[in-house]
Amino acid sequence: MDGIRQIPYGVSNFVSIRSRNLYYIDKTMYLAELESQPDTLIFIRPRRFGKSLFISMMQAYYDKAMAGRFDELFGDLWVGKHPTPLRNRYQVMYFDYSRAGGTIERLEENFNEYSCGCIDSFIERYKDEYPERIVGKVLQTNSARAKLNLINNSAQELGIPLYLIIDEYDNFTNIVLNEEGEAVYHAITHANGFYRDFFKLFKGMFERIFLTGVSPVTLDDLTSGFNIGWNVSMNPELDKMLGFSTEDVREMFSYYKKVELLSADCDIEAMIEEMKPWYNNYCFAKECLESDIRVFNCDMVMYYLRSYVSRGHAPEIMLDPNTKTDYNKLKRLIKLDKLDGDRKGVMLEIIEKGEIKATLIPSFSAMEMTKPEIFPSLLFYYGMLTITGTRGSRVILGIPNNNVRKQYYNYILEVYDKLGNQVNILKLRDFFDMMAFDGNWRECLQYMADCYKNLSSVRDSIEGERNIQGFFLAYLNLNDYYYTAPEVEVAHGYCDFFLLPNLTHYQANHSYILELKYMPKKDYTEEAAEKQWQEAVEQINGYAVAPRVEALRQGTQMHKIVMQFVGWELNRMEEVL
Repeated sequence: MDGIRQIPYGVSNFVSIRSRNLYYIDKTMYLAELESQPDTLIFIRPRRFGKSLFISMMQAYYDKAMAGRFDELFGDLWVGKHPTPLRNRYQVMYFDYSRAGGTIERLEENFNEYSCGCIDSFIERYKDEYPERIVGKVLQTNSARAKLNLINNSAQELGIPLYLIIDEYDNFTNIVLNEEGEAVYHAITHANGFYRDFFKLFKGMFERIFLTGVSPVTLDDLTSGFNIGWNVSMNPELDKMLGFSTEDVREMFSYYKKVELLSADCDIEAMIEEMKPWYNNYCFAKECLESDIRVFNCDMVMYYLRSYVSRGHAPEIMLDPNTKTDYNKLKRLIKLDKLDGDRKGVMLEIIEKGEIKATLIPSFSAMEMTKPEIFPSLLFYYGMLTITGTRGSRVILGIPNNNVRKQYYNYILEVYDKLGNQVNILKLRDFFDMMAFDGNWRECLQYMADCYKNLSSVRDSIEGERNIQGFFLAYLNLNDYYYTAPEVEVAHGYCDFFLLPNLTHYQANHSYILELKYMPKKDYTEEAAEKQWQEAVEQINGYAVAPRVEALRQGTQMHKIVMQFVGWELNRMEEVL
């Protein structure tokens, strides 16, 4: 293909990408792996990892009606040089259930209407292979169930192999669950519910089935009706089937440098290193921990690249604004506004430590998703946690990157807002200026301590040190000049807060290590407080001499600040020299 390949930001149609000569990162080698798996597969990944593009590629590859365009679409890709036995074998039926929805009064009607439209498109596409009377009957009936039965009977009689691909299989039910409640959700996914009954029809009709979604919740609730699926989401051989590897990113950026859409003097390795803390570090199979290769969120990489191509530099805001919509969807899906004490504790542990130990549950019902032991698995499937290690039989799930960390901090800010937050954000931003450029940290930290003291309802909601940690994490995160890194591991342990200078965008002159100490009022004595203070001084001095801290501060002046709270009041705050 000739001409410069443009960046396919937001484009998920494979045929369009190939026909318009847009840049495509080859994932076709995974088709051979999928064909070696069972016939019915379920693959779960978070949003913005390229699920829709991948299954669009699958449609084009397996569709017998596309056989004449095989060389055009796949000739220079891996599968073009290594075609599999199932190439262009099937009539492919496709549903995208993110497009089905509606009010509670029309749920079943809207679902049926959308499904009918997809089935009509199918029969029109392959009408020359079916008797004319069958095509007519399919188009005339207004029942999606009846249409499927007609096609199934005729395809079986004629020996026509069928392939079913469903994108966002759980989107429709997730919307119902969050907008209409558990009773309505249960009614459509259990017993004789229309959604469950519709999925029952797939059994025996299709030679192969591939479903994608963002959670296994609906999968579990449909199990007794649709019990032939094989969940391959955590198979190590498919860990990097979606998203971009570092090598994928390096190759793409090198291409755009070669065709001069990136400047000749740009440092691709430096660009990759800048993106990694924001978009990288996803691991979906614990067997892949031994490899250093992790997965980038592909939409975020495209967002970054597009900024560099159009403006010559990284985006000023590293977080793609489009993810705000994703975060709002996520809040509803995991019911952040309705967390009970146990699940709030899970959230706060993750925010405070950056990780949590858990047993990953492959599937669970909607009724179980509110259990605190299930909650980490739910966060994993939504991309809010990723596998970072193992501990015996359990996995260690960590916050993958700054993009996701900001979503956790936003959650805390929203909690405080609801509890009567009186923090003046404009005033706080002025203080951040003073911290970054003048090294004046006292006014900012004193103001935050005073605000914390005044929030009595917040004090009562979470006890002790975790409350203070969460409060400072949330508001320090609003500082554009720093990456707020909690619990950074250094040679002598973990520091509470390390404000990493964001020198890519702002020339901050000062960086900070903050050590917060908490003592319950009932335990306070001058002697105990002094002992705790000296321990903090020793700790922070140890952190400051660690080689990693020296590298991360990037030549800025380092300030070591200890803050000691007794109850909810700041007892002492000093810079350790």
